[in-house]
Amino acid sequence: MTLLSCTDITLELGGRRILEGVSLDVSKAEVVGLAGPNGAGKTSLFEVLSGRQLNHGGDVLLNGTSIRKLPMRKRVELGLVRSYQRPIVPATLTVAETLKAARKAYKPYPARLTVEWAAEFVRMRTPLDAPTALLETLERRKLMLACLLLRDPQIVLLDEPASGLTGSEIDEIDLVVRKLSQEYGVAVLLIEHRLELLAMVASKVLVLDVGHIIAEGPPETVFTSPEVRAAYFDVPINADLEGNLVIS
Repeated sequence: MTLLSCTDITLELGGRRILEGVSLDVSKAEVVGLAGPNGAGKTSLFEVLSGRQLNHGGDVLLNGTSIRKLPMRKRVELGLVRSYQRPIVPATLTVAETLKAARKAYKPYPARLTVEWAAEFVRMRTPLDAPTALLETLERRKLMLACLLLRDPQIVLLDEPASGLTGSEIDEIDLVVRKLSQEYGVAVLLIEHRLELLAMVASKVLVLDVGHIIAEGPPETVFTSPEVRAAYFDVPINADLEGNLVIS
């Protein structure tokens, strides 16, 4: 069942066409990847889907109902939440205080959505009473994910959650994204330059360039396309003899 869909999204900013005719669908508990070079329009699309940018053409539907005119806060209340490229957290609060603030920020939530549960779900290693100012990048990103989870989402828009992380740290984000989808039933639309993460978690990938979708399909098909590889990615991607995606 389609949870989120957008059709023919067009966006102009400062007299320049940022997005043109962009359409996509995300089903319940599905992980969809969004790739493309810098300036392709990926984050701009998140601005449209999340409600930060209302002045656009086309339509956005959540559970079959148009949310095109709804502001960001209303979309959050309906279960559509997003992250940002930089995991900004309040430096004067503890981990627990940050999570409690996220839980109270919007609507009343089921009692099961506790601070302790969210921290455990995203596999945070930092004590709840620790100041957020001391967090390393990976723990900051996990805290960001826990805050989103406490808003009881149906779909999460993640903007480069693996940015600045090492290979082993990317594996941890991979596990959290999988848990969101497989254990909690949350759909995920994931912008990511780290193609190895998209290859691990996404059932399909869309590639944007200059505001247009230029490729769509399973990661192994999209990423091994000579045209996409040569034009839009700066890492060599190959398929081994057994058809597995290899990023070197």
